[in-house]
Amino acid sequence: MADSARASKLAQRIKVVVAEGLRSKVKDPRVEGITVTDARVTNDLQHATIYYTVFGDETASSEAKIGLERAKGVLRAEVGKNITVRLTPTLEFIADKIPENASNLEALLRVAKERDAALAQISANAQFAGEADPYKKPEEDEDA
Repeated sequence: MADSARASKLAQRIKVVVAEGLRSKVKDPRVEGITVTDARVTNDLQHATIYYTVFGDETASSEAKIGLERAKGVLRAEVGKNITVRLTPTLEFIADKIPENASNLEALLRVAKERDAALAQISANAQFAGEADPYKKPEEDEDA
């Protein structure tokens, strides 16, 4: 069983090889808008998971998934030629949800900023309910 450091190095190498293979070896037009974002390899170096994003709408994403499944054999052959392990790992492609999560996070931050601005507007015109300084202070008469 290999250590996790070797697996992470191999994952980075597989990421580069798959990206280059998509660009140069795969002639399918469905995979042109794909960007490989990450790769992970199990510690036994038998399975590689490749995360990708697709530029375009939902139909482009579904077409890219089909194109990747059809090109899986070519890409695995490229990985086998360009890495130095006894067995070539199987490839699994998973669409990366980072752009969707980032846009959701940006929307939440925008709502929070609007609420902060509304609260700042309300607090600018606010008056104290009691005295401006509600903490008791020693009477000046007692000190003398």
